[in-house]
Amino acid sequence: MLCAISGEAPQVPVVSPKSGSVFEKRLIEAYIAEHGKDPVNGEELSTEDLIDVKSQRVVRPRPPTLTSIPSLLSIFQEEWDALALETYTLQQNLAQTRRELSSALYQHDAAVRVIARLTKERNEAREALSNVSVGATRSAGAGDAMQVDSTGLPQAVLERVENTQAALSKGRRKRAVPEGWASAEAISTFKPTESSDPLYPGGRALSVNSTGDLALVGGVDSVVGVYSLSQKSVVQTLKTDGPVTDATWAGDKAVVGSSTGSVKVFENGAEVASFNSHAGEVTAVAVHATGDVVASVGVDKSYVLYDLATNTVASQIFTDAALLSVNFHPDGHLIAAGGADGQVKIFDVKTGVAAADYAMSGPVKCLFFSENGTFLAAVADKSTTVSIWDLRTSKETKVLDTGSQISSIFWDYTGQFLLTGGPSGVTVQQFTKASKSWSEPFRSAVPATSVAWGSAAQSIVALNEGGAVTVLTAQS
Repeated sequence: MLCAISGEAPQVPVVSPKSGSVFEKRLIEAYIAEHGKDPVNGEELSTEDLIDVKSQRVVRPRPPTLTSIPSLLSIFQEEWDALALETYTLQQNLAQTRRELSSALYQHDAAVRVIARLTKERNEAREALSNVSVGATRSAGAGDAMQVDSTGLPQAVLERVENTQAALSKGRRKRAVPEGWASAEAISTFKPTESSDPLYPGGRALSVNSTGDLALVGGVDSVVGVYSLSQKSVVQTLKTDGPVTDATWAGDKAVVGSSTGSVKVFENGAEVASFNSHAGEVTAVAVHATGDVVASVGVDKSYVLYDLATNTVASQIFTDAALLSVNFHPDGHLIAAGGADGQVKIFDVKTGVAAADYAMSGPVKCLFFSENGTFLAAVADKSTTVSIWDLRTSKETKVLDTGSQISSIFWDYTGQFLLTGGPSGVTVQQFTKASKSWSEPFRSAVPATSVAWGSAAQSIVALNEGGAVTVLTAQS
C-alpha cells in the first residue's frame, strides 16, 4: 500500500472512508488540521473518521538527536513529509487555476466576438448616415426646413403625377353625387349589424378596398389580416416585422407600415417589396391618386414616396419635426403631413417644396382632404374637435366639436359626410354645400380606433382596440 499523498509505503497506514484512499497517518492528520477535507475528493473529513489498517510495523529506532546520522535522517523525513504536502497542495491549486483560466479565456473570446459585431454594425450605420445628404431650403414665410433629395421625383413618376392631376382637376367641384350614394336620412338609421371576434390585439390599422368587401386589419402582433366583410372571416394573413402602425390598399396591393421603420407591399398574399428608408417608427401611410405611388411618414422627421410600378423609393423629404399622419390631395399635387410640433405641413408632391403650414393645438394625429379639393380636416392628439381648413385662404373656417375624443377621420367620396371615430364612439358630420352649414345626422357608441366608409357610404366599418371589426348599416 502506498500513501496517496507521499507515494511511499506508510508506516502507520489509515484509510479515509470518504475516498477509500490510504494515507500515512501523520500526513493526513496534518492535512486535516489545515484544510478539514479529504485531499482526494474534497469532502469534509475529520481525524475521527480515519480507519486504522493492520499491517506489519517496522520497528523505528529511538528518537535520535541532531548529533547522529539517524537524527538527521529523521529531520530529513519530516522535511520530506512537509514537501510532499506542499507539492500536493500546489498540484490542486494548479488544476483549479487552469479551470478558471479556461473559463476566463472563453468569456474573453465571446466578448471579442460581440465587440466585433457591434463595431461592424456601427460602421454600417455610419456609412448609411454618410450617404444621406442634408440641405436647407426656405419656403415663403415658413422659416427653415431641412430636406433630402429635394431635386423632385423621377421623370416617369413625375409624368404620372402630372397626368393624374390634369385628368382629375377638371370639373372636380361640379361633380354630381353618384347614383346610389347614401343619404343623410339613411345614415341616420345606421346600427351595428355584425361584429367579428377580436382578430388582432391593439388594432390600429384599417383600410377598406375599392370594392367595399376586403378590409386590412392590423395590430401589435405584427400581422395584418385581409378580412372579408361579406364572408365575415379572414381570407389572407400578411406577416410583417413589427407592430402594425398603419395599412392601406393601393389597388390590389396591400401596403403596411410598422414600428420597426419598414414599409412592406403585399400582392395576392405574398410580399413583393420591402422598404426601410425610415430611421424609426413608420407612423402612417397613404396612397396617391395614381394608385401606384405611396407615401409614408415617420418619427425620423421625413416622408417617403414609393413607386410601386418599379418597387423603388422615389424621394425622401425631411422636415423639422416628427410626422404622425399623412394624406394626399385628391388631385395628387399636394401631400399633407401632420407634425408632432402641432403643424400641418403641406408640400408640393412634384418638388418636395413646402407650400403651407397650418397651426394646430397639439400633435396632428389625423388628416383627410375633402374630395372637392377645397377643404382639409385635421385633428390634434386627444382632441374632441375637427379643424376644417380652406386651402384657398389657408384659414380655419370651421371647428366641429364631437364631444368625445377622436382617433380617426374619413371623408366620403362626395365630400358630404365626415366620419369620426374614437374610444367613445363614431359620429358623422354632414356638410351641406348649398347652405355651407354643418350638421350631425348620426352618432353611435361603438368604440373605434380607426374608421372607414363602406361602398357608396352605405355602411361604416369600425375597428376597436381589441381588434374586432364592427359594420354599421342602415335599418329598414
